[in-house]
Amino acid sequence: MTNIQTRIINIVSNDKPISKETSRVLRQKLEKNGFFVPQDFDQKADLIICVGGDGSFLRTIHQNNFPDIPVIGVNTGHLGFFQELSPYQLDEFIFRYEKGDYITQELTPVEALVCTKKHCVEIIGINEITIKGDKSRTIHLNISLDDSFLEKFSGDGVLVSTPTGSTAYNYSLGGSIVDPRLSLLQITPISPISTTAYRSFTSSIIVPEYSTIKVYPEYTFENSILIVTDGMEHKYYEIEEIHLRMSEMKAKILRLKDYDFWSKVKEKFL
Repeated sequence: MTNIQTRIINIVSNDKPISKETSRVLRQKLEKNGFFVPQDFDQKADLIICVGGDGSFLRTIHQNNFPDIPVIGVNTGHLGFFQELSPYQLDEFIFRYEKGDYITQELTPVEALVCTKKHCVEIIGINEITIKGDKSRTIHLNISLDDSFLEKFSGDGVLVSTPTGSTAYNYSLGGSIVDPRLSLLQITPISPISTTAYRSFTSSIIVPEYSTIKVYPEYTFENSILIVTDGMEHKYYEIEEIHLRMSEMKAKILRLKDYDFWSKVKEKFL
């Protein structure tokens, strides 16, 4: 149940007019029911409500450094796979939230340690981390799973997704939809080349949660590697190796108790 003494809820919104208006109405309804909605983000809040689409939802978690506060979304975007609510459900949500009629779902991100000739940088993705060619160049990647060599990949790139991200870019690439109750990573090729000159896996590969995926670029064009995490691009020069694994960090999502993943999949994709 919500902490009756604090009852603080953060509202985060994108800049679309429908999102701003939904946030205004939501603030009024929450304050009418005794909640406090701060003007600035409060780290002591009980809940974050994100108004927008899936991109806004991901940015909210990234920009607030994976806060130890559950997030629920109100969809004013397009697909709205992360978003639990529609704008017309605000009153129902407040009623059910006050009753404690919800669960908290933990998401495990994927993390990458990107090492250049000078230093190493850690990046985290809720959905996925993608390694691709800069300026649409074909790249060649030596990929190992733990200490076992897997393949020399040639093509546009590879995507490493979490179960949460299996329904995002991974699905568009022909990867498998994964039940979020499973703990694993999926390696999905992006336009792989499979000819007599180059041999690459053309389907996704499922690996267990304790695996480390090691990627060593083989350059044709120096600095031709681009790292993309949840749609955000990162450019590092002279990358020598990239190690990917499941993160120890968690992201928390608030779900109403009748939430069902496969019903959501059918609703959004069929």
